[in-house]
Amino acid sequence: MGLMDGKVVIVTGSARGVGRAVAVEMARAGAAVVVNDLGVSLTGQSEGDTQPALEVVHEIEALGGRAIANFGSVASWDDAHAMVQAALDNFGRIDAVVNNAGNLRDVLFHKMTEEDFDAVVAVHLKGSFNVSRAAAPHFKTQASGAYVHMASTSGLIGNFGQANYSAAKLGIVALSKSIALDMQRFNVRSNAVAPFAWTRMVSSIPTDTPEQQKRVEGLKKLIPEKVAALCVALCADGASGVTGQVFGSRNNEIYLFSQPRPVRTAHTSDGWTPEAIVERVFPQFENDFYLLHRSGDVFTWDPV
Repeated sequence: MGLMDGKVVIVTGSARGVGRAVAVEMARAGAAVVVNDLGVSLTGQSEGDTQPALEVVHEIEALGGRAIANFGSVASWDDAHAMVQAALDNFGRIDAVVNNAGNLRDVLFHKMTEEDFDAVVAVHLKGSFNVSRAAAPHFKTQASGAYVHMASTSGLIGNFGQANYSAAKLGIVALSKSIALDMQRFNVRSNAVAPFAWTRMVSSIPTDTPEQQKRVEGLKKLIPEKVAALCVALCADGASGVTGQVFGSRNNEIYLFSQPRPVRTAHTSDGWTPEAIVERVFPQFENDFYLLHRSGDVFTWDPV
């Protein structure tokens, strides 16, 4: 028996890349899968291309699994609810949601437009909320359910030209933790995963400089299918005690990320003035300040 036998899973943005890998691996583990993909360009602009999602459905069916395609937008409240309803109508239940859908509008902050920001937040953060919220009443009623939300080291650590993407991804981490807290009483769990993989989205990274070219060559070694195993495991009954965590998956490496906690403290019996803070607190804390690292500055070794 597979870890997901008898379960039904929605995987958003699952026509390509990590989403496709997760959808197929869920099916291999025995789950029926709702393959959601809007069929859009990398920037999120609609192209109405339904073929990639249908191809994933056919791939799953060829493995002997069950799947349907859904072409709704995660950025739409109504589409998100229709997505969950499609799972119920076709398979009779809903057991897990993998929020993977995404887009990119990379641009330096001082050049970023309101549309650049809103378009990315609408898909990543609002989209994760919409689909999660649509499934929540069903999870509550059946007293079980699992969420996996795709985060990113762009949010956890930082990257150039991704203020919109980074903000949305770090927001997803907070959303996941809040869901875990609110839904724990109903035996529902929620975790975030920062995936490392060479996908259509990552392939848009520029290669104008030797540094960028080196980074891209390293990223090409990262296999989307390697992320899928962790996502399946987090949705399986064996992970019933795992919730509110932030993981990373990088080929054969799995990480558990830290979460913000105080690292230093300063106090005074007289209360702080701005002058005293400048003179005493900042110098005291300086050795523990975080540098302006990017993701690549932290993950400096080749994937294992």
